[in-house]
Amino acid sequence: MFVHNLKYTIKSLFKNKVLIFWTFAFPIILGIFFNMAFSNIEKDEKLQIFDIAVVNNKDLIYKEALNELSNKNNKDRLFNIKYVNQNKADKLLDDNKIEGYLLFKDNKPNIVVKESGTNQTILKLVVNEIEENKIIINNLTKEEIIKGNQDNPEIIAKNILKKINKKAVNFKNISNSNLSYMMIEFYTLIAMACMYGGMLGLTAINNCLANMSSKGKRIAISPTKKSVIVTSSLIGSYIVSLIGISLLLLFLIFIIHVDFGTKIPLIILLTLIGDLAGISLGVLIASCFKVNEGAKTGITIAITMFLSVLSGMMGVTLKYVIDTNLPIINKLNPNNLITDGFYSLYYYDTLNRYWNNLLGLIIFVILCLSISFISLRREKYDSI
Repeated sequence: MFVHNLKYTIKSLFKNKVLIFWTFAFPIILGIFFNMAFSNIEKDEKLQIFDIAVVNNKDLIYKEALNELSNKNNKDRLFNIKYVNQNKADKLLDDNKIEGYLLFKDNKPNIVVKESGTNQTILKLVVNEIEENKIIINNLTKEEIIKGNQDNPEIIAKNILKKINKKAVNFKNISNSNLSYMMIEFYTLIAMACMYGGMLGLTAINNCLANMSSKGKRIAISPTKKSVIVTSSLIGSYIVSLIGISLLLLFLIFIIHVDFGTKIPLIILLTLIGDLAGISLGVLIASCFKVNEGAKTGITIAITMFLSVLSGMMGVTLKYVIDTNLPIINKLNPNNLITDGFYSLYYYDTLNRYWNNLLGLIIFVILCLSISFISLRREKYDSI
């Protein structure tokens, strides 16, 4: 009976054209629109070279760093630099001919700007980075002086260079080679598709309920254990949903060329658990809400879209605000756990964040299914 009902569930779900559209076709269509909308955003937001001024700089480290960052032969050039006095720098700033200037007093840089903005923030970050490197170089210089090399600047410079190169070799590049903050939009799309699988789970369970379908009435009076029917229906809906998620992933990877990183087994594992979370949500709604099938479907879609928005589908800013101010919300949000799982695999070298997200999804699945099975066991009817 288990195998028979499993086959029946899969066939009946595939025959439901409306359901297949929303779970198979709609995420792919949305993916196409995402690609059209986001493909040129990062190109348009590429950092532009901007003008700054420098006043009274006598610090050798800053001279070398700023010369490199303003070198026309440097592909990572950030600045056009004007070396002027303070009065001239103030006039250039007032006339909006520079974004800001560095005023050196006692070899300490002071950032002078007229207003806040992206370029001013970049200038501040550059100064902070140079200061950190300056501290490292000064510490290494002190080590060489202690060793007795103070009378030979060439040896000091050579040894410092060796130590810097040695430290650089030990650094591990943990960032993705093609980082893109727009990837999170496609991750939310996968999360939404996983949770949309809840409609498949909902439909499969509704078919097992006597007050929702004629099949449910036959099941209620049959000698077959309800647990067998419900479990086979659950697995059938899960298989159908996985087929839809697989098609979406193949489309994103090979057609749109979304970069998911190299940890393919972990990506598959996250997708499997995420899809099960969506099925579990649908089963929970089907078993606990005493309304008609249309209303249950509406509830599933509404919950899924609301959770998708919170996880960053309509913009990564909202996700960041929630993560910063009310992190508990996204720790309980299955859409965010899926999205954040993909995000952590793409951006981070360690897997701590990934496993935490996966554990959260597993707990969500267990809670939903436990409540659902308790509710289904208590299901009784005065008449059929």
